Amino acid sequence: MARRYAAEARRVARVVLHDDADADDAVQDAFLSAWRNIARYDPARPFRPWLMRIVLNAARNVRRRERVRRAEPIAEAQPSPAASPEQETARALLRERLAAAMALLPERARLALMLFDAEGYTSGEIAEMLGRPEGTIRSDVFHARRVLRARLAPHLEDAS
Repeated sequence: MARRYAAEARRVARVVLHDDADADDAVQDAFLSAWRNIARYDPARPFRPWLMRIVLNAARNVRRRERVRRAEPIAEAQPSPAASPEQETARALLRERLAAAMALLPERARLALMLFDAEGYTSGEIAEMLGRPEGTIRSDVFHARRVLRARLAPHLEDAS
């Protein structure tokens, strides 16, 4: 189970936590919890959404714990040898703007958008993971995309 879903689970946890080490901790906690509670799994339902819901809950728990002991991470800047300084600067600026725009989205919209667009889950799978109606998930994705387009449009015109 762990090998099959590890990368996907880490990406899902990373959406919530924005930190690789914390995401790894959450995934480890989630896999342990899934293993301990496997008797609660309903084999008539898909396994992946059940497991990813556990990952989301574990990530949220890690985030709650981290709020208590917040520390500023040390930036690790390692420029790519293939990219020019200007390209790296443009990429970093775009990442910052995207991260800032994403951070302004409500968590439920951010999760729905990342799970749908970045991870490739269907709206039905996301609805099951998050415990919301499928129509609400589709609406969250639509509105999140619209907000991101509006917030990033001025910056994209500058980059042209």
